[in-house]
Amino acid sequence: MLYNAYELQRTMLSSAAAMASVSAQLLSNPMLPFGYFGLAPVLGSALDVFAHMATPRGKPAFNIESVTVGGKTHGVTEAIVLHKPFGNLLRFTHDGLPDDAPSLLIVAPMSGHYATLLRGTVARMLETNVVYITDWADAKLVPTHAGRFDLDDYIDYIISYLEFIGPGTHMLAVCQPSVPSYAAAAVMGANQHPCRPATLTMMGGPIDTREAPTSVNDLAMQRPLEWFEHSVIATVPLSYPGAGRKVYPGFLQLAGFFSMNLGNHIMSHYAMFKHLVEGDGESADATKGFYDEYRSVCDMTAEFYLQTIEHVFQKHSLPKNQFVHRGQRIDLGAIRDTALLAIEGENDDISGIGQTRASLHLAKNLSEAKKRYYLAKDVGHYGIFNGSKWRNRIAPVVEEWIAQNSRPALKVVA
Repeated sequence: MLYNAYELQRTMLSSAAAMASVSAQLLSNPMLPFGYFGLAPVLGSALDVFAHMATPRGKPAFNIESVTVGGKTHGVTEAIVLHKPFGNLLRFTHDGLPDDAPSLLIVAPMSGHYATLLRGTVARMLETNVVYITDWADAKLVPTHAGRFDLDDYIDYIISYLEFIGPGTHMLAVCQPSVPSYAAAAVMGANQHPCRPATLTMMGGPIDTREAPTSVNDLAMQRPLEWFEHSVIATVPLSYPGAGRKVYPGFLQLAGFFSMNLGNHIMSHYAMFKHLVEGDGESADATKGFYDEYRSVCDMTAEFYLQTIEHVFQKHSLPKNQFVHRGQRIDLGAIRDTALLAIEGENDDISGIGQTRASLHLAKNLSEAKKRYYLAKDVGHYGIFNGSKWRNRIAPVVEEWIAQNSRPALKVVA
């Protein structure tokens, strides 16, 4: 019922948004008389803001067409290089990269947003690396015959991506995937897998949420797992390919995102309204661009969402050395030669200071020379991987770590 009620509301709002958009264009068109009445610009701007808020969003495109390195611009090639039901592997490259450029796997969050949320991360690291990224699927679009997708499958997908790319690959995990990426590195380390990552960079990841818990952590701890299962899990309606699949809907995740900082979001839209009234289309478009991405959400499988709540936020299975993959306990001590870089934002209100740094202490058999911690001053959660502070202050640290810990690729014997 929850999903069907949302679909009904979405349909009604779509029609209202279309009407508001047309009305806003009429009121602001200089060729028509409406724009010369006193209240027309104000009303048109208000309708424009409403239309933008109510319009449904689909999956955005990366649209990374070029990168500039050393003053020279290079065209970017994007390709799907590996297809899997719950997530394709994308590759970005350009002709300015040397033949021995490092390969970097960026593991995008499966937390309600699409991988395009990391567009800025990809574009910056593409300057010096062949970049691969996990393009996770919207669970409501995956037919039920494709089976389940849980934390075990997530770890298996990461391992299969690393195998596809080959030995010597570097890995960067942003927020939520820090846990399964760390686990994958341990599993591969225990097996002395030739494709285990040369480096693993974890950015704002909830490795140990007992450290400086945030409101996100508190919410997960305040209610039993059964509450989440009964209150936020819905069934995909018949109108989607994944009909019948149990999911944590993206629209609920989005509602949670907005409720955490409702005042800021209201003020952002009010600022957008003022820019439109004043004719400052450039500033208004910047706000629209952010919310176009922010409001593009997708569903997660119920089993993956519930296991994440249980093991990451409630039981703290990984830092307690109780995390299990395919029936085998994961030994973090098996990470012996994958260099670890933990990055945290000083003002991160989602992953508190110390949660990611804990990964360095847990890898007890890794030499201190292969561990590094970086605290980004005056940076919030999203600023860790997007924006000017990411490009100018944080990305160079990642690049330096990759260069320092690159190892010759070993030939994989079939």
